Amino acid sequence: SKPRNSANTPSVCLSLSCLGVLPDIEQYFGINDGKSGLLQTVFICSYMFLAPVFGYLGDRYNRKVIMSVGIGFWSVVTLASSYMPREYFWLLLLTRGLVGVGEASYSTIAPTIIADLYVKERRTQMLSVFYFAIPVGSGLGYIVGSKVDDMAGDWHWALRVTPALGLVAVVLLLFVVKEPKRGAIEARPEHTLQRTSWLGDMKALCRNPSFVLSTFGFTAVAFVTGSLALWAPAFLFRAAVFTGERPPCIKGPCDTSDSLYFGIITVVSGILGVASGAEVSRRLRLRTPKADPLVCALGLLLSAPFLYLAIVFAQASPTATYVFIFLGETFLSMNWAIVADILLYVVVPTRRATAEAFQIVLSHLLGDAGSPYLIGLVSDSLKQTDSYLWQFRSLQLSLLTCTFVAVGGGAFFLATALFIEKDRQRAANYTPSGERLNLELRLCAWAPD
Repeated sequence: SKPRNSANTPSVCLSLSCLGVLPDIEQYFGINDGKSGLLQTVFICSYMFLAPVFGYLGDRYNRKVIMSVGIGFWSVVTLASSYMPREYFWLLLLTRGLVGVGEASYSTIAPTIIADLYVKERRTQMLSVFYFAIPVGSGLGYIVGSKVDDMAGDWHWALRVTPALGLVAVVLLLFVVKEPKRGAIEARPEHTLQRTSWLGDMKALCRNPSFVLSTFGFTAVAFVTGSLALWAPAFLFRAAVFTGERPPCIKGPCDTSDSLYFGIITVVSGILGVASGAEVSRRLRLRTPKADPLVCALGLLLSAPFLYLAIVFAQASPTATYVFIFLGETFLSMNWAIVADILLYVVVPTRRATAEAFQIVLSHLLGDAGSPYLIGLVSDSLKQTDSYLWQFRSLQLSLLTCTFVAVGGGAFFLATALFIEKDRQRAANYTPSGERLNLELRLCAWAPD
């Protein structure tokens, strides 16, 4: 099937620019690992708690207007965060939290627009294109942040470039993207489905095993990616300082080459991971309807050993470390588009934005909302002295937590495979109780005496 209006929703995740210059930020504000972790935690918490609000609005009002307002606000706040004086670290945390408004607006709503433009295999392909923005945008955040820092000699400029891209996204949303009717391309469009209350939607979602279990599996993905997003470049930098390959960052600007390399790896591995995940799932569907959760489980279970090796080999071989990070992130990225597709076909159209919001809240609440801060807190607690050895070793031991979380996430996706067929059929054949009663009355009226 071809949609009447095919437009790609712009989504560029460049809010990670400040994480590409984390050593500079730590040196500038004089903060420890625990406070550094708050930069990501505050942002994710804001994003997480605002997601249900935008999910509710996205199921009821014009979606592209909501996204445009959110992304515009994101651009303004990001620019403002670059002017925080060193005595006011709490203001930087506040602006990082406000950045979550833009993130919550488009990441909650944009997939539902794509779902209303495409169906079946075509929808999976388009979601893959959309979710390329996560690794590509994240990687570009590190690359742009590190290169702008090098060129300007000031990390603040890393936060002054990306807002312009947000404004470009707003213009494209307002003048290019057209608002499709909810469920218009499917067998039963929006006007044929009875809308239920928010509480009724939540009860139905909690009784959906595939949705709940896949959300817990995605929580593991969020935990690992959130930890790596904040700490991987800093960890690689500390490993290089510990082995004597780079000088310590005593006075800025710090060496940001690790952020640059990590950004490049994130872009390439993300593209390969999302594309390969979608393709493997498409081929495996020909053999089993449980293909999607099985591919997600495979991605997480394969990423765990490579991430473990990357963390362990950091001080011995930088080359091997980068190779293992590349492999681990590639397998980890196989989940993005597939998890979104699972949600869309096990949830009816009138509940999808609410389901997206619920998944965002739960996965980030138990995932990357706390994982960066938790990793930093554990690192500080393990640090016996403030030597370069223990700055590296404590963070290394703390990051090993991610490998075990990845294995747990794989187990949740394996459990999802047990229910996926039944829940998919239930969503496809969904008939609200009121509609079912009216249908029975009509059949009785036509029945012979």
